[in-house]
This record gives sequence, C-alpha cells and structure tokens, in this order.
Amino acid sequence: MSYTPNELKAALAGGLIPAMPVMFDREGRFHERAHEAYVAFMSSQPIAGAAVWAHTGRGLLLDDETARVVMEQWREALPAKPLIAGVGGRSKHSSPQQATSATLSMASAAAEYGADALLVYPPSSLRDHEQRDSLIVEHHKHLAKLGLPLVLFYLYEAADGVCYTTEVLDELLALPNVMGIKMATLDSVMTYQDVARHIQSRHADKLLITGEDRFLGYSLRRGAQTALIGMAAVCTDLQAELLIAHIKRRAERFLELSDIVDQLAEVLFIHPMEGYIGRILFALSKLRVIPIEAANDPWGPALTPHELENITNVLNALNVQVG
Repeated sequence: MSYTPNELKAALAGGLIPAMPVMFDREGRFHERAHEAYVAFMSSQPIAGAAVWAHTGRGLLLDDETARVVMEQWREALPAKPLIAGVGGRSKHSSPQQATSATLSMASAAAEYGADALLVYPPSSLRDHEQRDSLIVEHHKHLAKLGLPLVLFYLYEAADGVCYTTEVLDELLALPNVMGIKMATLDSVMTYQDVARHIQSRHADKLLITGEDRFLGYSLRRGAQTALIGMAAVCTDLQAELLIAHIKRRAERFLELSDIVDQLAEVLFIHPMEGYIGRILFALSKLRVIPIEAANDPWGPALTPHELENITNVLNALNVQVG
C-alpha cells in the first residue's frame, strides 16, 4: 500500500522499527536461507515496520541483486507494515550531481521493489563543499519529487554523517514529503537535546525518531515518538515493550526495561563501532535465530573473543531477568 506522510507518521508513532541486518557466510556470500529464516522470525515480532538497506543492513554496499532479494523478501513477509528503505550515494568522492543521481537511482529501485518510504543517508560527499548547505537542500528536494515520504537522517560525522545546521533542518523539514527525522548522534547527548528541542518547538508536526541505541530510554524521555535502531534487530520484544511502557507511563517497568536494554547496547555498540553489525549477527546466532555460519559481516572488523564472551554473558543474564 502507499502512504501519505501523515498516514506513515500515524502508522509508525509509538512503534519500533528495526534496522534489519543481512546474513553472509564466511566467504562473504549472501546467505539467502538464513536471511529467509530471519525474515520469517521477525515477521512475528512486535514491530511497527522495517528499515531495509540501512547501515545495519549494509545498504550502500550490497550488490544490486542481493539488494533486490532482500527488499522483496521483506515486502512479502510484511505486506501490511511500512518498509523504509535507506537510500544514498555509494561513493564518498562523488560530485554533487553524481551523489544525487546515485541516490535517485537507489530510491527508484526501492520504490519498484515495494518500499513505502525513504530514509535519506546524509550526503557525506557534500560535507566539505563550499556550497554544502544549499546542495544538501537541493539533494533532498530532488528526492521529494519521487513522491514517497522521506525520513531525514541526522548522523554523527564519524559514521559519515553530516551535522545539519538549524537553517538546513528548517528547510528540509518544510518539504511536504518529509514526515520526520531520525537522530543518531551516538555519544553527543547535547546535540540530541538541542535538535529534539528544536523539532518539538518549531516542527511539532514531524515525527522525532530515535536512532540512539546507547541512550534509548533517555531519548524517548526527551521527545522521540518512535525508534529506528539496529539494536532492535535482536531482543526485539524487550525494546518494543520499552516503548509501550513509556507511552503508557508505566514508570517502574520503563526504568526496569531501560536498564536491561542498556546492558545490551553496552556490549553491542562499542569501539570499533563498525563492529556492531557483526555483534548483532553473533547475538542472533546465540539466540538460535540464525546459524553461526551466517553470522558474518564482510565489511566489519573481526570480533575478539572478549567481545563474544561479553555478548554471551549479557544474553544469558537477560534470559534470567526476563524469565
């Protein structure tokens, strides 16, 4: 089905949107059987929608055929829930025209394969351009012409993000197709607070979406209405319940769940940060959602025995805590 920005906002408000990973074998080949099993498992989880081709799913690095299969599998499994497709340019050294053209091509493919909305990767190739701000706005205006609802993506610079100025944010949020913004600042609570306050005071009609795995509970308390996070790819039910407890003002349960979810975040989202995808895949294998031979991220760093032990210990502890 197709959504207007307001319809999409209503469908996602209060819900959890996992950024879905993709499974690969030890030789870096797409493990389609494991991916099918994961899609089937997640289709039974309490999620509001799915984010596909996001960073957790290595969206800018997938070959065209794998990207197509991944999106179509999610579309078939979640016919009544929104699919949000990450779209962007693959090269950090693109010209402004190349970056926009590549993003438009990816967005068109996403729409063809069944995506309902677009999560726009920050155009990192423009970060040091002398006309950066105006080009960023033009980039999003071109995408808006496709007609799908857009989710802005405020991503910290160490992860190839761009720190949008308040003026740029105002222009982007004024675009009619923009339904909200995902915040992923990692360790800059000040940035999150400042942007959240600005959204609430100047753009209250837009959906503030947290991407803050490391301070999920706090980000909800500071105004986020929805969560789109990689961590939600594992132990999904805990995080969905956390959002419900927040919305229904069940303070004691919210605090309990926030502490539990923080334990998970603190073993998955550590330096080197690029390893979080492999850590999530390992956690899924420990929970027997996918086989260990499919828990590989071809682009991430090797995980240390200490990391794997910490993840295993936390998962064991969570099983005790949640009964």
